[in-house]
Amino acid sequence: MSNETTHSRPAIPESSAFALSVVAAILWGTNFEATRIILEQVGPWTAAAGRFVVAALAIMAWLALTQGINTKVLRANAFRFLILGMIGVAGFNAALFLGLQTSSTITGALIMGTSPLTTNLLDALFQRRPPRLVAVIGMGISLVGVALTIGAFAGTRFASGDVLILLGTFAWAVYTIGCRGWVRNASPLETSAWTMVFGALGLILMAFWAEAPASAGAQAGMTTILAMLWMALPGTVLAYLFWQIGVAVRGAGATSVLFNLVPVSALLVAMGFGQMPHLSQIAGVAVAIFGVLLASGRLKPWWR
Repeated sequence: MSNETTHSRPAIPESSAFALSVVAAILWGTNFEATRIILEQVGPWTAAAGRFVVAALAIMAWLALTQGINTKVLRANAFRFLILGMIGVAGFNAALFLGLQTSSTITGALIMGTSPLTTNLLDALFQRRPPRLVAVIGMGISLVGVALTIGAFAGTRFASGDVLILLGTFAWAVYTIGCRGWVRNASPLETSAWTMVFGALGLILMAFWAEAPASAGAQAGMTTILAMLWMALPGTVLAYLFWQIGVAVRGAGATSVLFNLVPVSALLVAMGFGQMPHLSQIAGVAVAIFGVLLASGRLKPWWR
């Protein structure tokens, strides 16, 4: 991806961008339980499409009220927004919703924990430079913590949906890198909004082709509707926007490390639903956070 293209950088401190990226990862972690609730009543394509129809409408309204619709930015990046929306919104979420039909949320969270490593390696490849040693070590430590947190060392069996979720992590890595290195002169809000719109259109087409979203939506209960609204608004609009700010300010590689907090957040939400963690899982939370801080430069490695 060309280094000549630029992503409009928001004028906020790096520490604030770091904090917003952490919040984004936490919000995405809450989506696992919401996904489980939604899939009990509606199909995966309908669930993914419903989530992003609401999210796209909300974020476009936000864009119109705060920055206005800049048609120049849209014309300059329409093809880029389309490709990134299909990959990072439609592709990633289709893989997640379809994968969770046969994969457990625990195994899915572990697989998604590999996303930072994938993103950093792809980013280094596109930039034609080796990844920083401290980042690789920190990501490795964080991944061990993720594995401890979700009980991977206790033994898990891979299902067919695991492959889909793994492909989804590659889609997310490409999306994270592309939003910073390929999009020209667009704010994080504009990038989030337009990629969400194009991704939602792709999901709508697939939902009507594969399922009956209208009848499924009419029969959905209040719990399903509330779970969908949570995923669409805090779990999508705020999470995508906060993530884009982190990418724009801190870079794709540095921000992607924080994705390891997603399965940690998923575990904490599960605790709220009565699933108490083991001691190894609590230790995993601490290890994962330590790895994130080390890889993101918040801690100095001991050999320095």
